[in-house]
Amino acid sequence: MKILVAVKRVIDHNVKVRVKADGSGVELANVKMAMNPFDEIAVEEAVRLKEAGKATEVVAVSIGEASAQDTLRSAMAIGADRAILIQRPADLVLEPLDIARLLQQVVNQEQPDLILLGKQAIDDDCNQTGQMLSALLGYAQATFASQVVVEGARLQVTREIDGGLETLSMGLPAIVTTDLRLNEPRYATLPNIMKAKKKQLDIIDVATLNFSPLGQVKTLSITEPKKRSGQCTMLNDAIALVTELQAKEVI
Repeated sequence: MKILVAVKRVIDHNVKVRVKADGSGVELANVKMAMNPFDEIAVEEAVRLKEAGKATEVVAVSIGEASAQDTLRSAMAIGADRAILIQRPADLVLEPLDIARLLQQVVNQEQPDLILLGKQAIDDDCNQTGQMLSALLGYAQATFASQVVVEGARLQVTREIDGGLETLSMGLPAIVTTDLRLNEPRYATLPNIMKAKKKQLDIIDVATLNFSPLGQVKTLSITEPKKRSGQCTMLNDAIALVTELQAKEVI
C-alpha cells in the first residue's frame, strides 16, 4: 500500500502572528516557519502504518514556494520515503479548491491507496482541502480521524463528532483527515535529519502543469482581534452572573 501525505508550511504555532501595517496580510519576513501540526500528525500516522507492515511507501507532497522544501525534509526526517514539491511563485494565491485540484494531479500520477491530510491548516483554518479532493477523485473519505486501522483492502476509521465517536469502514483508495487525538508525532532524530537530506525530492513547477487558479476568493483586509480589557468583575451568586450576562446581551 502506498500512502500520500499532504503537508503545508505555516507560521510556527509558538510564534505570535503579526498583521502587516497595511492590513494586506500577516508578516512572514524573518518569522519562524514549520510544518502544519495537523499535517505532522498525518505524517506520523503514515510512518506508523509503514512500520506496522501495512504500507510499503510513504510519499510527502507540498504546494508552495521553494522554502517548502524544508517542510518536506522534515516529513522525510520523520519517516517519509520521498517527497514532491509543486513549486509556485510567491505572488500566486491559491484557494483550498486550487490546492485540491493540484493534489488531484499528483494522485493521478502516484496512484496512492491512502491519502492523509491534516484536518485543517492553522493559518487559514479552512478545513476544506481533504473534502474537496475526495469530491474531485470520487474517493471515500473520513474526516477528523482519531484512529485509523487497516484491515486488508479496507480501512476502519474512528472519527470525532459532536455526539461522541463514529466508526466508519470503507474500501481503498480513500482519503482521511487527521485530528489531534490520532497520535503524538515523534521528534526527528539527528541521524534521520541527515538521512532526509539524501532522500529523493522532486520539484514540479506549477507553470508546467495543466492548471490555472480559480481566483474566486479575494482577501479584502486582515485585522487583529480586539484586545481584551483584562478586567474581572466579582459576583456574589449565580443570579448576579445571569443578570450581568443578560445586560451584556451574551445570553
